[in-house]
Amino acid sequence: MKSIKRILIIRCGALGDLVYSTSVLDALRLEFKEDLTIDYVSTPAASKLFEYDKRVNKIFHLKHKKIPIIFSSQKKAVINYSKREPYDILINFEMGKQFKSLVEKIIANKKVGWFCEDIKITKTHMVEICKEFYSSIISKDNLDKSFPKVFGSPYNDIKNKFNLPNDYIIVSPSNSHNKKKRLNYRAWPHENWKEFLNLVPKDTNIILIGAKGEEDFFESLKPYNKNIIDLVGKITISEMVSIIKQAKALIVTDTGTAHIASAVNTPVFCLIGPTPAEQTGPYKTPFNEVHIINAGLSCSPCYKTEVMKACKDNICMKNIKPSNVFDLLKYKIFL
Repeated sequence: MKSIKRILIIRCGALGDLVYSTSVLDALRLEFKEDLTIDYVSTPAASKLFEYDKRVNKIFHLKHKKIPIIFSSQKKAVINYSKREPYDILINFEMGKQFKSLVEKIIANKKVGWFCEDIKITKTHMVEICKEFYSSIISKDNLDKSFPKVFGSPYNDIKNKFNLPNDYIIVSPSNSHNKKKRLNYRAWPHENWKEFLNLVPKDTNIILIGAKGEEDFFESLKPYNKNIIDLVGKITISEMVSIIKQAKALIVTDTGTAHIASAVNTPVFCLIGPTPAEQTGPYKTPFNEVHIINAGLSCSPCYKTEVMKACKDNICMKNIKPSNVFDLLKYKIFL
């Protein structure tokens, strides 16, 4: 392959989906050396993950993915830019048919990934599946050395801004399904979270995190104990990355913060019920610590199946005992 300098990556999912894809960045730099220009097409919200990532050059925002090119100024911007400055490689992670025309119109010398090659999905975890989308251009040795990795804003600035203690654990109780009217299958009940928070010794600092707009979700967890630092709705994604990186542990359900913790090598204790941990849970690498906690029910995982559609009570989450979560945390982190 001729000298590779300019690469465009398309990944337009939720925060966790974007974290999965970041293993491609180190893989490319290992394969084609570090003086690459790597651009991304991503959603406006999730792409804030790259604010302090020097591996990523330019980000094209794509908010409305289903709008045809003729009506989408954002899709046209990507295409027109590629006409002015053609890419050496385009890597497409998106499988939705709404991306096919965009992939076809972008100018690149070589295109890999979905719609570009006959991709055979043989792996289980989403990180490994992502690697299969670009394995045709990366050696196995470099694939094996590449893992999800993310970067946050300078931690000392954040520590001073919020007067954070030196040692703390993080609890991230909410998830992206909170606002949906139907049953939030991934959620651990508020009473379980409250019981868990009360089990943590009062001399252990707990930082509580959640996205802006999720404040109502946290009301039933109040009043907070004095060892709880409330950062719900107060931090940016890049600040959250750094705060998670410095934590002794993160306790969370299956959501974006779990994937961030695994990508910055913070021990993560992930409560999982309906979703398949081996496919979409936080990714285990030689450098991190991932603990999957579940109730061990025969009906789970059931995500996107008829079993889930018929479920009226997410006992797979309710049956995870706060005392069991705390005991594992205490054993592993020495609280």
